[in-house]
Amino acid sequence: MISIRSFASLGHADHGWLDARHHFSFASYHDPDRMGWGRIRVWNDDRIAAKSGFPPHPHRDMEIITYVRSGAISHRDSLGNEGRTAAGDVQVMSAGTGVVHSEFNLEDEETTLFQIWIESDRPGAAPGWAAMPFPKDARDGRFVTLASGDPDDGTPTIHADARLLGATLRPGETIALDCDPKRHLYLVASAPVTVNGVAAGARDGVAIGGESRIDVTAGDAAAELVLIDAR
Repeated sequence: MISIRSFASLGHADHGWLDARHHFSFASYHDPDRMGWGRIRVWNDDRIAAKSGFPPHPHRDMEIITYVRSGAISHRDSLGNEGRTAAGDVQVMSAGTGVVHSEFNLEDEETTLFQIWIESDRPGAAPGWAAMPFPKDARDGRFVTLASGDPDDGTPTIHADARLLGATLRPGETIALDCDPKRHLYLVASAPVTVNGVAAGARDGVAIGGESRIDVTAGDAAAELVLIDAR
């Protein structure tokens, strides 16, 4: 099954400094048919104005992944962690027993990013944070793992049976990914693509289940792909 959630149909909240699109129910946006996809609970497509951001606020028992599309985001939390994550790179935060954090765009330009929440497999675990750069040319024409629940794969670790994959496609290029039909995949591309022949527009959500393989083909423009594979 491949279901397209068009960008135009997503929940929308414009706070001035933050222009957010919600793939799943979040904050004041509630759609009983979009409460999540498997263990994926939140996928927000955020645009954050220069010199602004999220002030300190708490979380518990959630795995939070930030994928920066353009610009950069600067993190600070109650554990003493600080870091700047730039375009194409990833940061993860396991909220665990509780953490307070802030995320600010300290740049002179707008920052765009995906904020993804995955339900934790280890409620009450110790909280933590990690970030890692991922050069885009390393994922040219192929999916690479950017974060996962596997502590031995060399990527930032989350407490969930899930992984974040990234890829870049040239115009007209196709890549394939073998997958478990029992798992839940969710894909967002920066430009139009087809997934097993089903067309998706730029920044549409593509919910995938029951497939043992997906073939993703770019249209007339290069496409940056971000995909979560979760229980």
